[in-house]
Amino acid sequence: MTAIEQTEAARPKGTRLPRRARRNQLLGAAQEVFVAQGYHAAAMDDIAERAGVSKPVLYQHFPGKLELYLALLDQHCEALLQSVRTALASTTDNKQRVAATMDAYFAYVEDEGGAFRLVFESDLTNEPAVRERVDRVSLQCAEAISDVIAEDTGLSKDESMLLATGLGGVSQVVARYWLSSESPVPRDKAVQLLTSLAWRGIAGFPLHGA
Repeated sequence: MTAIEQTEAARPKGTRLPRRARRNQLLGAAQEVFVAQGYHAAAMDDIAERAGVSKPVLYQHFPGKLELYLALLDQHCEALLQSVRTALASTTDNKQRVAATMDAYFAYVEDEGGAFRLVFESDLTNEPAVRERVDRVSLQCAEAISDVIAEDTGLSKDESMLLATGLGGVSQVVARYWLSSESPVPRDKAVQLLTSLAWRGIAGFPLHGA
């Protein structure tokens, strides 16, 4: 169950929840508000009302709006990283690996909760703590991709990181465009097209030892 689904299930006021369940409920409510309004326009009052709790209850779990936003950002940065790692580990066929990784970004962007907007389209990137988290997850995703490229091609770490950063960047930018433009191209077809483009480039590097 996602954080937003937990919010829906636990929304009625006066319901006592275990601390972890309450925290997840509050994160789900915060996600709805931050995605809809952005950080600056969102208010703790809005989040408490969305969660069906009083403001004191909200402040028991999060001392302020920034701390709540950062907790949510940590959660969804980790989700993206795990999705990319899972995609890379899902097969040893490199073309299928590229497709799975591309699809991981599309799935992340397409998720109905809209959490990708907190990571890729935040209105708070001038806040150092937010910028650090966004930069870190981009770097971690690139490193995960780079490790596979370096192992299979024998390219240096620096060369592999350039390619990996390009693959990750293209994936998230195209996935966001696909969603925002309401493209009539189905997701699987969009992933196939992008994979074909990327594979034409990456396949030019021979397998290490081949």
